[in-house]
Amino acid sequence: MATSKRRDAPAGSGTGPPVDVPDSRAARAAALDALARRDYASEDLRRKLLDKGYDPTVVADVIERLCSERLVDDRRYVESFISYRAARGQGPQRVRSDLGKIGLKGEIVEQGLAAYGDWIADLRRARQKKFGAQLPTHYADRQRQARFLGYRGFTGAQIRLALGFDTDLEVDNN
Repeated sequence: MATSKRRDAPAGSGTGPPVDVPDSRAARAAALDALARRDYASEDLRRKLLDKGYDPTVVADVIERLCSERLVDDRRYVESFISYRAARGQGPQRVRSDLGKIGLKGEIVEQGLAAYGDWIADLRRARQKKFGAQLPTHYADRQRQARFLGYRGFTGAQIRLALGFDTDLEVDNN
């Protein structure tokens, strides 16, 4: 007979059956348990608690109290998220999209992206890691690298600047 070393999870944790507990203390305990592992955006934590089966009004109250206590801070989460993703070589468009999937949109995201340091340095680091230090000399190589960087979420202007494309798009026909 094989025995499992896995402990039985307490009621309401994981993906088990919905919890029929409108108790705000239990919801707060579940939220604090999740926050002990990692930081969450308020919308992400709300979704997690609702998935566990807590009442939506109780969840809204718990999230509001955690925000007032600064245990949940969307601005701090956005800054951390941007810093982590940029260090992995992802650009501002990709980071914006990923934050939108979590439920963070609007001014808080735009302020975080604008406040982040040098996207061009991150772009160059990502390009150099994939393709080496030498800048591409052939048009086909530039296009391949531009597609790669575009997929990573960098803007066209950032890519043109980093790859040495002609950045003067204004053509004088005189």
